[in-house]
Amino acid sequence: MNIHPIHTEQDYKAALNAVSELFDNEPEPGTPEGDYFDVMVTLIEAYETKQFPLDLPDPIEAIRFRMEQSGLSAADLVPAIGRKNRVYEVLNGTRALTLPMIWRLHEMFGIPAQSLIKPRQVQGVDITR
Repeated sequence: MNIHPIHTEQDYKAALNAVSELFDNEPEPGTPEGDYFDVMVTLIEAYETKQFPLDLPDPIEAIRFRMEQSGLSAADLVPAIGRKNRVYEVLNGTRALTLPMIWRLHEMFGIPAQSLIKPRQVQGVDITR
C-alpha cells in the first residue's frame, strides 16, 4: 500500500483519484483492497473535516428545516415545546429553547442536539436567553 497523510489540495485530489473506482465497486472488508479503501476513506474524511468545516445551523432554522422536511406543522411541535403559543414564540425567536425542549425535539424529531444548543445570533449579537 502506498498511503501517506493528506496535507495539500494536490494530495487530496490524488487520494480521491486513487479510490474513485473503488466507490462504485467497494472491496470486501478485511481484504487488502478493503483495508486500503478503509484507510484512504478515513484520511479523505479527516482532511475534508479539517479543510471544509460545516457550521451548525441556527436552532430555529434546524427546527424549520425538519418541519419542512417532514411536513410538520406548529401543532406537531406542541408535545416537544409546549402550548401552541409557546411553539410560535420559539419559532419567532422571542422565547429561547430550554434543555427539556431541546431533548424532546431531538428525541421526537431527530433534530441534532448540537444544532439546537447553538446560541442564536441576530446581526452578530448573541440573543440567548
